[in-house]
Amino acid sequence: MDLVILAAGMGSRFGGLKQIEKMDEYGNFIIDYSIYDAIRAGFDKVIFIIKEENLEIFRETVGKRIEDKIKVEYVFQKLSLLPEGYSIPSEREKPLGTAQAILAAKNNVSDTFAIINADDFYGKEAFDAAAAFLKNDVKPNVYGNVAYNVTNTMTENGSVKRGVLSTDKNGNLTHIEESSVSKENGKIIAKPLDEAKSQFEIDSKTPVSMNLFCFHRSIMDYLDNKFPKFLDDNKDNLLKCEYLIPTVVSELISDNKVSVKVVNCDAVWYGVTYKEDKPFVVSSLKKLVDDGKYKKGLW
Repeated sequence: MDLVILAAGMGSRFGGLKQIEKMDEYGNFIIDYSIYDAIRAGFDKVIFIIKEENLEIFRETVGKRIEDKIKVEYVFQKLSLLPEGYSIPSEREKPLGTAQAILAAKNNVSDTFAIINADDFYGKEAFDAAAAFLKNDVKPNVYGNVAYNVTNTMTENGSVKRGVLSTDKNGNLTHIEESSVSKENGKIIAKPLDEAKSQFEIDSKTPVSMNLFCFHRSIMDYLDNKFPKFLDDNKDNLLKCEYLIPTVVSELISDNKVSVKVVNCDAVWYGVTYKEDKPFVVSSLKKLVDDGKYKKGLW
């Protein structure tokens, strides 16, 4: 099983390269905790998707710490990764989104793999759930999403982007509404990123996606096939548009191409969406270490 780590984002809201922000007294980053949990859950290869200019800093920090414990590969997300005949304006600097990032690893992934964000702490329970699904349930047309109760994924310092999940009676995903989620006057409000849609209230146990998807490598063919249409549909917005994996998954469900099982998880998310989040994350990780949930120093 492979763990694909999406680490090519620019971290604009945090104001820096937050994927390698030290989070404990031993110099570990959030990403270290994710890899530690993944190894414990049985993953045997990690694939970092990064910007090429960040290769040395990743290799000298995270990579060298773990390369004797799990197989490590690096893949570059480049703006030039496009369908034949397409181009992007030279002024654009930001990568084209998570779906393009996953495509960058097309030649690296095994038959089954999970994806995560580099800057989110998912918790041991989440990796155990993902590993179990990959071992027992994933198929070419059956994927999974490890979902969190929304209240376990929020910060007191502002809104967070979450995929609000809708499911059928069998626990299969029917729709992902990418939204900005925040607490307002004692309520949890989701504001769809599609501004044409109205905001809505959700309760504390509403399942949300943290981009922890469990895939069969068949997803690559779908991503390849849908990429040209995405670029055509966004030909007037090529400086800002993003080819996002939740959007593609939603479309595949609507087209009856795949089913996606929602795997509920009671884990608590920690992340540094804003600089003000860091002290809480640091103290939370320290408590987990002090409670024996993680080895001191990890590696």
